[in-house]
Amino acid sequence: MKTNRVLLKLSGEALAGPKKMGFDEDTVKEVARQVKLSIDAGVQVGIVIGGGNFWRGRTSNAIDRTKADQIGMLATVMNCIYVSEIFRNAGMETEIFTPFACGAMTALFSKDKANKGFEEGRVVFFAGGTGHPYFSTDTGIALRAIEMDADCILLAKSIDGVYDSDPKINPDAKRYNTITIQEVIDRQLAVVDLTASIMCMEHRMPMAVFDLNEKDGIANAMQGKINGTMVTV
Repeated sequence: MKTNRVLLKLSGEALAGPKKMGFDEDTVKEVARQVKLSIDAGVQVGIVIGGGNFWRGRTSNAIDRTKADQIGMLATVMNCIYVSEIFRNAGMETEIFTPFACGAMTALFSKDKANKGFEEGRVVFFAGGTGHPYFSTDTGIALRAIEMDADCILLAKSIDGVYDSDPKINPDAKRYNTITIQEVIDRQLAVVDLTASIMCMEHRMPMAVFDLNEKDGIANAMQGKINGTMVTV
């Protein structure tokens, strides 16, 4: 699988490293190093980041779901601003888009402007999810990948692929090297949430799942070398 334009999904928890909350700078610097290798090789890179290192409002019954999701959107904006600055310090040019106005901190999303950013070699961050409650950052990356005509969605996780059951619970769990998105939906394997899965199926957007902590895992995935699971369409 040769890629020219990819969208990388990073979880907020992954950015927190062993601290589990906030940022682990060494972890983010390592992500930056690998992304720069790909940018230098001519790959166009977009990034979506979850907000779980700051906020998991769905676990609280004391807050309205809409408000909880709005706080989560702002958490992803904070993450993108932070990671963008680490990337810039590593020698890359970046641009952050949000689906809602954030003053001078981000640019309002425009497909034309995002395309220009890709073509000029910038790392393009898509923060704020879809801008609406009840949609996760899984749906956000599916939407942007489809909209931006990406070749593939790369899912950097704390697990090295898609399994038929939870390998933390079942030591005999089987990892798939390749699986179709239809099988993922039918078997409820939760690679991404159901809304995102259906969008990827309908618009034929492949995904790759791999271990964030594998040496050069991101750089290899961006060059089409997947040591994990390819989710085909």
